[in-house]
Amino acid sequence: MKQIVILKVGTTFPATGEQFGDFDDWTRAALGDALPVRSVDVEHGEALPSVAQCAGVVITGSHSMVTDELPWSVATEVWLRTLLEAGTPIFGVCYGHQLLAKAAGGDVGYHPQGKEIGTVPIELLPAAQDDVIFADLPSSFLAHVTHSQTVLQLPPGATRLACNAFEPNHAYRLGEVAYGVQFHPEYSAAIMRSYIEQQADALTAAGRDVSAILDGVADTPVAASLLQRFVAMVMHAAD
Repeated sequence: MKQIVILKVGTTFPATGEQFGDFDDWTRAALGDALPVRSVDVEHGEALPSVAQCAGVVITGSHSMVTDELPWSVATEVWLRTLLEAGTPIFGVCYGHQLLAKAAGGDVGYHPQGKEIGTVPIELLPAAQDDVIFADLPSSFLAHVTHSQTVLQLPPGATRLACNAFEPNHAYRLGEVAYGVQFHPEYSAAIMRSYIEQQADALTAAGRDVSAILDGVADTPVAASLLQRFVAMVMHAAD
C-alpha cells in the first residue's frame, strides 16, 4: 500500500527533543491518521523509497543548510526530481521548501536580512485564492518560523502563494501538487518557544530582543491546518 512518507532531513535540539520529540513526530501528529504514514531518516542514511511507494511526501525542516550540499541532501535533491516528474504530491517545510525549490531549478542562499524567528504574520497572494490547499484560508494568518536561508529565486514556472514583509517566498506551488512553505505548520507554540530559548544566546549577540520574540509567540491554527489539507489533496489524487 502506498503511504505518505515523512522525509526526515534533520534532528532537533537535544533539549527540545527530550520534551517534545523530533521533526517527524510533530509532522506525523499534524498529518493525522487518514492515511498510513512512514518516516524515513535520510539524514542518518536510511534509503530513499521508490516513487511507487509514495502516495505523497512531506520533507521536514533541518538544522543543516541547503547550500552545504551534504551527500544525503544532494541525493535527496536528485530523488525529488523523479517525484516531480512522476507528479507525486510533495509538501516541503523550511529546509524541505528550500531543497524542493533547488531541485526544480530555483536559487537558495542566506537571507540578506538575517534570521527570521518567532510567530509572524503570513499574507496570501491572489494566486492562493484558486489553490487546492490554500483556498478559503484567511488572507492573513500567523505561522511559526526559524530560518536563516531562503529561496532567493523561485524555480521557473513556480506559483508564488504567500509572503510577508521579511520573506517574499513563504509559500509556492510547483505544477499542481508540489508545495513548499518556509514556515513551520507542524510546530506548536511550545515548540516555537523552545526553539527561541535554544537560540537565545545567539539572538542576543545579534542584537535581537529575545523577550519580545517570546512574548509574540501564539497559537497558529490556520498554518497547522495545511498538512491535513495536503493529506486531503493526496487522498483526492489517489481516487
